[in-house]
Amino acid sequence: MSKQQISGGEALVKALEHEGVDVMFGLPGGAILPVYDPIIESSIRHVLVRHEQGAGHMAEGYAHATGRPGVAMVTSGPAATNMVTPLCDAFLDSVPMVCITGQVPYAAIGTDAFQECDTTGITMAVTKHNFLVSEAQDIPRIIHEAFHIATTGRPGPVLVDIPKDIVDPSSPRAAMNWYQASDADMELPGYNPVMEGDRELIRQAAEMIRDAERPVLYVGGGVLRARAAEALLELAEMVQIPVVTTLMARGAFPDRHDLCLGMPGMHGNYTAVTAIQQSDLLVSLGARFDDRVTGKLDGFAPDAKIIHVDIDPAELGKVRQVNVGIQGDCKLVIESLIEALRELGGVETHADRQAWRSTVSGWQERFPLVYQQSEPGEKLKPQFVIEQLRDNNPSDTIVCSGVGQHQMYTSQWWKFDHPYTFINSGGLGTMGFSIPAAIGAKTGMPDRRVWAVDGDGCFQMTAQELVTSTVEDIPIKVALLNNSYLGMVRQWQEMFYDRRYSEVHLSDRVPDYVKWAESMGCEAIRVESPEEVEPAIVKANEINDRSVVVEFRTDARENVFPMVASGKTNSEIQVDPSQEGLLR
Repeated sequence: MSKQQISGGEALVKALEHEGVDVMFGLPGGAILPVYDPIIESSIRHVLVRHEQGAGHMAEGYAHATGRPGVAMVTSGPAATNMVTPLCDAFLDSVPMVCITGQVPYAAIGTDAFQECDTTGITMAVTKHNFLVSEAQDIPRIIHEAFHIATTGRPGPVLVDIPKDIVDPSSPRAAMNWYQASDADMELPGYNPVMEGDRELIRQAAEMIRDAERPVLYVGGGVLRARAAEALLELAEMVQIPVVTTLMARGAFPDRHDLCLGMPGMHGNYTAVTAIQQSDLLVSLGARFDDRVTGKLDGFAPDAKIIHVDIDPAELGKVRQVNVGIQGDCKLVIESLIEALRELGGVETHADRQAWRSTVSGWQERFPLVYQQSEPGEKLKPQFVIEQLRDNNPSDTIVCSGVGQHQMYTSQWWKFDHPYTFINSGGLGTMGFSIPAAIGAKTGMPDRRVWAVDGDGCFQMTAQELVTSTVEDIPIKVALLNNSYLGMVRQWQEMFYDRRYSEVHLSDRVPDYVKWAESMGCEAIRVESPEEVEPAIVKANEINDRSVVVEFRTDARENVFPMVASGKTNSEIQVDPSQEGLLR
């Protein structure tokens, strides 16, 4: 290879640097090995994970926290298949991510070569787009296109599959001229995301808002993806309409704001669920009418007209027929909506909503979130643990959760007053998400405190990434709510399967989480009584030179309420047993 030439592997690393990549998460192997050599001289930090799934979730956590695309790089075959879960997770939650996978040499594709799989075929359904690179000179252009696709329009994961022989400097197919490495004009015919909303439709929406007597702003994760939290606050305060924030939008609107009703959905609070149900207008901003929010669809918000704003035209009318559907970037559409409302005369011209505000306020007073504190000698209540974590940490703490009861308790009991501070797996519901996601978030935001709230079921799936945290010096804090059960599954079996508990009890004896955490280089604390909770959290917050795992022994009998059972309408919401008399 001449001095005027570089290899495809060098071109790939330079292309990533050109895209502003400062960190990537990955694990090397044979097919991707030629790319790992030029990383030694690169400005890009590489975080070596213990399992490829961890690399994907770290990239997601990084993207959630920073708004920049996360990058993961792994080898071919089983490494690529291990990335399917985080790719699908990112796809369903619209997380910008670029995944680079190694592939067997181009001529060997289709021969069942060692560690070969049809990576692009396997991931087609769980990526926004994917590429199989066939020529070295295409690498810079494809990398540029991958980042553009991942971050524009509706964000999502993009995969680039690269055969070994076009990045290996010993292969003639990998040689390319230097000028080609910087020549990255995109070729994306037909890809042109619509950002600005239709002005006439925005005016129609403004008129509907003006005339509504029982409106609700139904806010989804698209508001956070569009970095539209400030615009949303301005809109809500201008029109004085109550706001509900879905699981993926927690923090998009401050929980402590007078207009915030909190989270709707299967385990949303009574007021948020019932306000949607009895509204006459739902203004959906970056939400997709997920089944966990709607409950039984034909009973969802039966009297509500629908304004739906979404960057993805496929979402408009997909689940619920809309009266006005606006394709566009949430931030830009909200700003245009504010302008249109001002042109119509401002809030002074709006319908009288005094009765609606009074009704909503009454629900808030009658049906707050509640739980019964544990008696002496009983195990901890998980809600109490979350309250103590909330009260003993800064309001801008980044919280990552796994999936299950602990996820719902976190979304209910933490107060999210800042955007981009709650990172969790919504659409796919991926157990094991929180620890690698927290490591990714801490990598992107090293000066922020990052807590992972995990259950013992989730912890056992990806806890090995705490070794990554130790070796790479990325200290996080883990609140492990250990009830020895797959808690959410146990709750369903209690409520809907006549207490026939099948395969949900993990173990009261093993593992020893304190010893396990210590073996991975972490500080470990076990907490078994209420008076120990706050001191343990304070101690954990004082340790910043390594990760900390605090094991809280929690009550396995505790269930998450409120709850809308599967197949039921939101009008059939079940409140905490102590509040059931108030429903009659």
